[in-house]
Amino acid sequence: MAHAAARVHHICRGCGSRVAAHFTCAVRANAADWRADGDPRAQVNLTALRESLLKLGWIEGHNIQIDYRLAGGGPEKARTFARELIGMAPDVIVCSSNQVTEILLHETSNIPVVFVFVGDPVGSGFAASIERPGGNATGFANYENAIGGKWLEILHEIAPQIDSAGFIFHPDAPPNVGFFRAAEAASPALAIKVLPLPVHNRNEIENGIMAIAANTSNLGLIVPSHALLISSRDLIVGLATEHHMPGVYGDRSFAESGGLLSYGNNTADLFRSGATYVDRILKGEKPQDLPVQLPTKYEMVINLKAAKAIGLTIPVSYLLRADEVIE
Repeated sequence: MAHAAARVHHICRGCGSRVAAHFTCAVRANAADWRADGDPRAQVNLTALRESLLKLGWIEGHNIQIDYRLAGGGPEKARTFARELIGMAPDVIVCSSNQVTEILLHETSNIPVVFVFVGDPVGSGFAASIERPGGNATGFANYENAIGGKWLEILHEIAPQIDSAGFIFHPDAPPNVGFFRAAEAASPALAIKVLPLPVHNRNEIENGIMAIAANTSNLGLIVPSHALLISSRDLIVGLATEHHMPGVYGDRSFAESGGLLSYGNNTADLFRSGATYVDRILKGEKPQDLPVQLPTKYEMVINLKAAKAIGLTIPVSYLLRADEVIE
C-alpha cells in the first residue's frame, strides 16, 4: 500500500492532549476523493477509521481533530513525517504497514502506537509476543504466514493444470519471506514447483516474470501484499494476462485492477478495529496490556473478465464462495 501519514489531535477537555496517526493510505482532510501512490482504497480505509471513531464518541472538531500526511515517496519521507508528528507529543499514534511501523518504533519508545495492517508483528520486532506485546506498540496483523500455503492451494484448485508457480516477494520484508516459505512447504503435497522471484523494484518485477514465462509452461503466479507490489500491480497484472498466467493475489486491489483472484484482508475492517484500540488507550489502557489481534477472516474477490482473458473457467464452488465477483 502507499505510505501516508495522518495526524489526529485528541482534544481533551481541560488537558489539550493529542493523538497522531500514520497510515499506509493516501488521504486528505477534505471531502474530495483522491488516490495517490498506487493505493486505490485509501479513502475507504480512512472513512472506516473515522466512522468507527465517531461511533465510539470521538467527534471531529469537537473532541478529536484529524490531519493527514502522504508519505508515498518512500522511507525518508515517512521518517520526516514520523518525526514531525512525534514532535507534537500526541497521546497515541496509529500506523499502517511494516515500513512505517518500523520507522515509528525506531523514533519513539514512549508514545503508544497502534499498528494496523502489518505482517508478522512478532517476527518483525514490533511486539514481544502476541499475548503480551510489551513496549509501546500493539495492534492488528494482516496475515499469518500460513496464508502463503493457502494461496498456493487456491491456485491449484482454480487452475489444476498448473505445475509451477512464480512467487513474487520482497526479500527484505520478513512477512513476505514467511509467506514464500509457507508456499514452499505446501508445494510437495500439491505437486507444484514454487519458483522464487525476490524483487526490490519494478525492473526486477518485469524481468523476473518475463524470465519464468519464457522458460516455464503451465505457470501460475502468486503475489503477496507489499507496498512495492501493490504500486506495481498494473505491470504485474498486465504481464500475467499477456502470458496467460492464472494469478492469486494477497490484496483486493489486484482483482480490482484486472487480476484473476485475490484472497486477503478487508483492510477497512482492520482500520475499524484499529479505532477500538485507539479508544481504549485514550481511556487509560496501555498498549503492552492489549494483545496483538490476528486476522479472523479473509475475503475472496474473483474477476471473471480476467478469467476469460486467459481462457480459464473458474469452478462454480469458488464463485459461490467468493465475497465479490467482478463481471
